[in-house]
Amino acid sequence: MRLRKRYILFSVPVLAIVALLAWPLPSPLLEAPYARALLDREGRLLAATIAADEQWRFAPVAQVPPRFAEALLTFEDRRFYYHPGVDPLAVLRAARDNLRARRVVSGGSTLTMQLARQIAGHEQRTLMAKLHEAVLALRLELRFSKDELLALYASHAPFGGNVVGLNAAAWRYFDRPPTELSWAEAAVLAVLPNNPALLHPGRNREALQRRRDQLLDTLFAQGAFTALDHRLALAEPLPQAPQPLPRLAPHLLDTLQQRGNAGFFHTTLSRSLQQSVAAIAARHGQRLAREGVHDLALLVLDHRSGEVRAYVGNHAAGAADRAGSMIDLIQRPRSNGSLLKPFLYALMLDEGQLLPPTLVADIPTHFAGYSPENYDRQYRGAVPAEQALARSLNVPMVRMLREYGVERFHDQLTALGLSSLFRPPSDYGLALILGGSESTLWELATLNMNLVRIARDGADAQPIRPQWLLGQTPEPLPAVMGQGAAWLTLAALTDVVRPGEDSLWREYSSSQMIAWKTGTSFGLRDGWAIGSNGQYTVGVWAGNAEGQGVPQLTGTTAAAPVMLEVFSLLGVAPWLPTPHWALQTLEVCADDGLLPSGDCPTQVTQAPRDSHFRQLSPHYHRVQVDASGQRVHAGCENPLRMQGQSRFVLPAAQEFYWRRHHPEYLPLPPWREDCLAELADFSSDHPMALLYPQDGTRVMVPKDLDGRLGRVMFRAVHRDPRARLQWHLDNRYLGETRHFHERALLLSPGWHQLVLVDQHGQRLVQWVKALAREGAPLAPSG
Repeated sequence: MRLRKRYILFSVPVLAIVALLAWPLPSPLLEAPYARALLDREGRLLAATIAADEQWRFAPVAQVPPRFAEALLTFEDRRFYYHPGVDPLAVLRAARDNLRARRVVSGGSTLTMQLARQIAGHEQRTLMAKLHEAVLALRLELRFSKDELLALYASHAPFGGNVVGLNAAAWRYFDRPPTELSWAEAAVLAVLPNNPALLHPGRNREALQRRRDQLLDTLFAQGAFTALDHRLALAEPLPQAPQPLPRLAPHLLDTLQQRGNAGFFHTTLSRSLQQSVAAIAARHGQRLAREGVHDLALLVLDHRSGEVRAYVGNHAAGAADRAGSMIDLIQRPRSNGSLLKPFLYALMLDEGQLLPPTLVADIPTHFAGYSPENYDRQYRGAVPAEQALARSLNVPMVRMLREYGVERFHDQLTALGLSSLFRPPSDYGLALILGGSESTLWELATLNMNLVRIARDGADAQPIRPQWLLGQTPEPLPAVMGQGAAWLTLAALTDVVRPGEDSLWREYSSSQMIAWKTGTSFGLRDGWAIGSNGQYTVGVWAGNAEGQGVPQLTGTTAAAPVMLEVFSLLGVAPWLPTPHWALQTLEVCADDGLLPSGDCPTQVTQAPRDSHFRQLSPHYHRVQVDASGQRVHAGCENPLRMQGQSRFVLPAAQEFYWRRHHPEYLPLPPWREDCLAELADFSSDHPMALLYPQDGTRVMVPKDLDGRLGRVMFRAVHRDPRARLQWHLDNRYLGETRHFHERALLLSPGWHQLVLVDQHGQRLVQWVKALAREGAPLAPSG
């Protein structure tokens, strides 16, 4: 019976201790908000935001660096790896020191007990608190390894002021990660948690110096480093007060915060490149601000790896509190101007709808009330497709989109990764190619990056979305065009004229091959420039975050200089090799870039190998002339005296503008007078054309100030500058024009027939439908 009582008396406390030690630990151990930090590809800090409790507390370290670990354990807990969480020798030593001093001068706490105090949240150092910490320390030792406990302690220890944890302390005091701390720096941080208020680096310099040097002496005595290292460590200056953390990519950090959890974001950026690019953006930001353009975003992608290398969501120059300064404008949709033109060109090449030298009409154009204009308000009659792209001419591109199809182009852009096209194709219409939609700099740079990837690697290149975090798996995108089309498109974009430079730029040693495109939105609200060299794709947007237009704002003047300076910073990269295996050589007519049909001088051009271009040239005519050079036919001239000639002849509307830019152009020779009377059919000549309104067009009749219907201006052209045109509207004669063939006609709502007759009796018949707003008084035609 006595033995049972003894057993019970012994077992109860043992079971109580076992139960106490086995009791579940708090979960999570430490409830503390963490700051968020952005690191570059080498672990350098780019930006950070303070934690919700106003503490600089970064994410926990996974492993304590050896130097700091040795310095900390030497100063705080030399038997850390040998005691079970409570060090009896330390407790006895603390009791002895406290009795001698007759006050508490030492607590005898191990690092595990100090961690337990952080978990328990004890503010007063009482005996009961000490016992609680001891029990909690034993429980922690049962659940975690020594290295895990050391990492937990280092990650949550106070380091003075509002700096908490080794990660934050290393960056705030020394601007480097804990793994790169010197012995002197590790010693400073090792002594701080013991009494951070007393040893704050901004105060009590002598006390901090003494503690640090004593620790360094001890470490040297233990053989931690050589005598030379010891002398160098003692000579290192103490840190100043915590320094402001860098703000090199605050917009990217904010964007990532919205998409991820707290902690460190290990990005693919390069800190040195980010600093240089941000400086370029700030300098140009100051220049643009004087012109009323207050915001500027810049993105650098490595198209070889698909990684982001520099990310400036908005420049840092000027007033930091200006409206929009903290908006990440790389991710903000804006009107994309003409930046989609290269992709229409590439798709049409790939599908065999045109060749680089194929002529595209550049004349006044009207489609269902939509009338595009070129940036210089001029028309060229016709231009090769590659020049239309390089010069960013609007009218030819709108005509190309009409041929390709808006819905089809919309679907291809979506497949390429343009997610901002949220409306149906019919809502965008033909304006889609001229900035009628919105896109982000991120997506537009992605499109251009993938264009280069396809042109360089062909079928081996998987279009992807750029990656901005190390270890991130790139999101694949479908390939909607072949290597040949992509390469030819980039080749056309290398002929863009650089702002402020002439065509001799290639002769400078610093020049390099860059395929690039600018864009300006309607209302001069957005200026774009995106280009690629052999390694990088650089995108720039300039404008005002709030959307105000600026008269001087264009992509060429505002964004292109920034982009080109960044390329100068990046250095020369070898241009893409010609993918001969993805191209074929075709023989085409030299003047219009179409397949030969009849007698035409030819040249060779390249096309995507798998495309099937089949358009025959309709522009070469075989004409007969007499000895004086006038046109004749067999009905008015002896065939033996006729001479055959092959002439390049454009339609009358195109010829009217073409001749202004091509003085070498030879129009069809005039008919000899006696041959006109004998000629039965003049229709093949098509000597005249109606520029506005075009055949089958619907026109809105304007309203005069008195509310009545106004007049519609009709304009026609004739191959012969001396021609006389007689105008007939709905079988009523209206009069005759010479030299300048224009008439202001009064139209009632409905369809009308216009007939033009020249002095030789040749006719042009076209139909126009007049539309009028309700309520306007009707007027007779004429």
